Amino acid sequence: MSPQARRRIASAALIIGFFLLWEFLCRAFSISDLVVPKPSQILVTLWDRAPALWPHTLQTLYTTLVGFGFGILIGVLLGMLVGVSKIAYDVAYPLLIGFASIPKVAVVPIFVLWFGAGAVPAILTAMIMSMFPIVVNVATGLATTEPELEDVMKTLRASKLDILWNVGLPRAMPYFFASLKVAVTLAFVGVVLSETVASNRGIGNVMMIASSSFDVPLVFAGLIILAVMGVSLYVIFSLIEMRITGWAHRKDEFAIG
Repeated sequence: MSPQARRRIASAALIIGFFLLWEFLCRAFSISDLVVPKPSQILVTLWDRAPALWPHTLQTLYTTLVGFGFGILIGVLLGMLVGVSKIAYDVAYPLLIGFASIPKVAVVPIFVLWFGAGAVPAILTAMIMSMFPIVVNVATGLATTEPELEDVMKTLRASKLDILWNVGLPRAMPYFFASLKVAVTLAFVGVVLSETVASNRGIGNVMMIASSSFDVPLVFAGLIILAVMGVSLYVIFSLIEMRITGWAHRKDEFAIG
């Protein structure tokens, strides 16, 4: 059995063991479903309310992907600008740090004031929350490109655009995909945050209504749905990362040897 297969089996065993332990502790200590519902109760809730939860799940996934897509586009452009230009780095980077330090929960009411309640505030919140990790990682990848590679390209009379396209961006790909796996989770956080404040659809709205009516199993069902979507997108980006940037990762057989 390969090391990669063993790691996958160990990961699956840990997840299953976590839920089994959760179920055992809830039953052993007779914990009420109003405090912490059992995993079996959460699964029953998911099954019974699947037709009602499905449209909200699609709404949350749609707004997350749209906001995340805009975050990637703007983040890559800003990251390229900051990473290539020393002047842009000195001028824009402190502004980006200050913008990223603003609590996003304070921005949602402003979006609601400008665009009204609905999907637009959720998309914008997901965009601004996922954008900053991409900017930082792309800029770092470009700024840490080996000077020797740039010197070789300059001796071949390559323009700055040629160096960026053929050397800088390929070397920044591992940083870029690492940022995507972090940014997509932040995008979900932003969407759920906005849905609890300024939307009548989405998993965040469902969880808010369920908590107000003390329907704790439904709240945890929403958390499970968000976790499954987040992990699924994480796995997708990890697979794409291995296909595109496999050269940047040490192979298992060499690591063992």
